[in-house]
Amino acid sequence: MQSEKNNVVGVILAGGRSQRMGGGHKSLLSLGGDTLLEHVIKRTSPQVDRLILNINEDTALFEFVNLPFVEDTIDGFAGPLAGVLAGMEWSKKNAPGSNWIATVAADTPFLPMDLVQKFLRTIEKTSAELVCASSKGRSHPVFGLWYVPLLEDLRRAIAKEGIRRIDAWTSRYNLQVVDFMVGEVDPFFNVNYPQDLDMARDLFALKT
Repeated sequence: MQSEKNNVVGVILAGGRSQRMGGGHKSLLSLGGDTLLEHVIKRTSPQVDRLILNINEDTALFEFVNLPFVEDTIDGFAGPLAGVLAGMEWSKKNAPGSNWIATVAADTPFLPMDLVQKFLRTIEKTSAELVCASSKGRSHPVFGLWYVPLLEDLRRAIAKEGIRRIDAWTSRYNLQVVDFMVGEVDPFFNVNYPQDLDMARDLFALKT
């Protein structure tokens, strides 16, 4: 391994509509004095070479994070796979030396600090083309390491075949799942509903 970062481009997926939170951008909600997004940035940026934000509207609200913005190239809010595709396309153009992107969700303030490191070690030990995370027997496909040369396959699957579910696409390839231990909090706890935000604040108070 060249380095722990190994030319990986990090992609924060924030392109959804936050409908279960009542609309708006839930990643801008406050947790312990920072936004959810800022927590994700702090935990992800040390793990990757470059970090970008997949966001599809109201980009002016996100200028404070000082990250490159990447919009979906597939119309109609096609889900997280469209964000993965956008990240691959950006990486191919702007980081041609990188064969991998790592994706994380913008509403997961406790995500693992060794996420990418464990993904890369799995790639080294196996012939995997894709890696995703799990915890307590539940997979978290949005947290993944994606092989950029699969870009055209993914574009065709979304645009021509109408594929939207991550699992429906990754099942075609050699996918490895990396399990992460759960301590006081599941590291993949995400904020979908108002009550989740209350829980996140309680959990954050316990950790600080």
